This record gives sequence, C-alpha cells and structure tokens, in this order.
Amino acid sequence: MVGRPAKKDTKSTASRGKKSEASASSKKAAESSQENRYGALKEILLAKREALVQEIKQQLGQSLTDEQQRRLEAAMDSGDQALVDLEREMGISLQEMRNRERRMIDDALDSLEEGSYGMCAECGEEIGEKRLLALPFARLCVNCQSKKELMEKIERSEQRT
Repeated sequence: MVGRPAKKDTKSTASRGKKSEASASSKKAAESSQENRYGALKEILLAKREALVQEIKQQLGQSLTDEQQRRLEAAMDSGDQALVDLEREMGISLQEMRNRERRMIDDALDSLEEGSYGMCAECGEEIGEKRLLALPFARLCVNCQSKKELMEKIERSEQRT
C-alpha cells in the first residue's frame, strides 16, 4: 500500500469542466440576447433622434426673418398680435421639448456605448423590456419613476399652500 500513488477522481474533474463550459456558454448566450435586444433599441433610438432633428430643422426653417416679423407685426391689430405671440410661445415650448427629448436620446445612446443602458439610475435594477420598448430613453425603472412623480406632486402641492 505504501508504493501506490493516490488515484485522482477524474470523473469529478471532467464534470466540473463541463459545468464551467456550460456556464460560460449560457453566459455568452445571455450576452448575445442582450446585445440583440439593445441593438434593436439602439435602432429605435437612432430613428427617433433623426426624426426629432428633422422636426427641429423644419421648425427652424419656418421661422420668419426679423424684417418679415417687423412688417407682419406692423400690419396687425392687438388681437392678431396676441395670437401671434401665443403661437410663438407655443412654438418655442415645442422646440424646447423636442430638444430635451433629443438630449435624453443622446444620453441613452451614450449609456449604450458605456454598457450601462437599461439599468435604473436610481436603484441600479434592470429596467423592464416593455418600458424600454415604450420609452427607449428611460433612465428610471417603473417603481423609481413612480416614486419620483409622487415626490414632485407632493412638492407642487406644498408650493401652492
């Protein structure tokens, strides 16, 4: 008994190797699935961004020159002027809203490049696929967004009182 080397358990070593290969394989499959999903969302983000940029350019192209604006204002009565002012304010608000959305899309595209896309900025949990499909530039999961909106509502009501 003294001269024999101890027998290695080759079955358990082989079994461990197969388990780690299977684990690595499933991890690669999950990463590939995530890349496919995020690839589709990236395309949606890029398309939305392009549409917004076109809308912004179109709106800016429709703006009157200063000289045209002065002539128009000189020919109007006060009711017409009020309507023009209201339309101008609405146009500016719409441009600001489009620009904010474009910035959020740019932020989402940046986070895609960094590898942090789809993670809630507040709690760190993964944002649900349905939410990302509905709002591809979402930064918060549904729970954190609900909490944020509730806090904003409370703050607004406190400011009124």
